Amino acid sequence: MKAWIEAKPGAEGRPFTPGKNSPPLVIIYKVLGKIFAILSVRGVEDVILKCDPLLASALRKDYAGIGHRSHLDRRFWISVRLDADVPAKEIKRLVSLSYDLVCATLTAKQKAELARLAPSEKIDTAD
Repeated sequence: MKAWIEAKPGAEGRPFTPGKNSPPLVIIYKVLGKIFAILSVRGVEDVILKCDPLLASALRKDYAGIGHRSHLDRRFWISVRLDADVPAKEIKRLVSLSYDLVCATLTAKQKAELARLAPSEKIDTAD
């Protein structure tokens, strides 16, 4: 999972720790300063991803392993348990969708910067 997320152009992960000398609870992944994934590294194995509201509702009905588990707005964020009934291929698709949703909100300048980071990937720079 970590490799899938880190393979996204411009993805930067920062560990979040509850205290100075504590091991990280999660790694927060951003693209140009905007969160697209939160990966748990302790406790329940899951990833929190941005999602289209209609798709999020359907996914929660289809999979027991998709729900909500954070302070983020449940309409736009889903929690995917990595040890549940969600196929790996679907999780990978949801990671890409989350990344794409966040990239779609970038300014033209930010999209151009991201395109420079990933010249082999096609990134829509139109606004």
